[in-house]
Amino acid sequence: MKTLYLMRHGETLFNALHKIQGWCDSLLTEKGIKQALKAKQWFESQGITFDHAYSSTSERCCDTLELIISQPYQRCKGLKENNYGLLEGEPDYLAENDPQKCATYYLQFGGESNETLKERMVKTLTEIMDKDDHQSVLAVSHGGACFNFLRAWQDPQEELKKDLEIVVYLFTNMKTIVFI
Repeated sequence: MKTLYLMRHGETLFNALHKIQGWCDSLLTEKGIKQALKAKQWFESQGITFDHAYSSTSERCCDTLELIISQPYQRCKGLKENNYGLLEGEPDYLAENDPQKCATYYLQFGGESNETLKERMVKTLTEIMDKDDHQSVLAVSHGGACFNFLRAWQDPQEELKKDLEIVVYLFTNMKTIVFI
């Protein structure tokens, strides 16, 4: 049985400053570092090990992953966050948060649609999990990217209401099982 653990990076400076952060990057905050270490603790307490690990090319994801594991990993552009176009780095009050309106909202700013992001994430993670030697994989990505990947299997709205500090999605044979 193949298992994918997909998680969001820890809190960043832009998150704390309420700035839109997609393809642009900012450093993990102290809270973000603690979140990554808490995830590491959880994996260890469950006896979970990974035969492979992947990260978005964004520094915040690489930093999060490096706090969790000590093994080599691959950076993967397909795991990047949504491209928000000209709104990158701008105050987050300019963001669209309604899921229906958000679907194509960022196209007008040169960004990408939720459907494009979902297709990119599904393609990338399916290719990763289709590899014969990939049985237990950790992938660190972004909130929007994880949300849109989850949309391929279920309505993710209930998960947003949980307001979890650390979000790890567990997929077995690409079917969602649990959220921590």
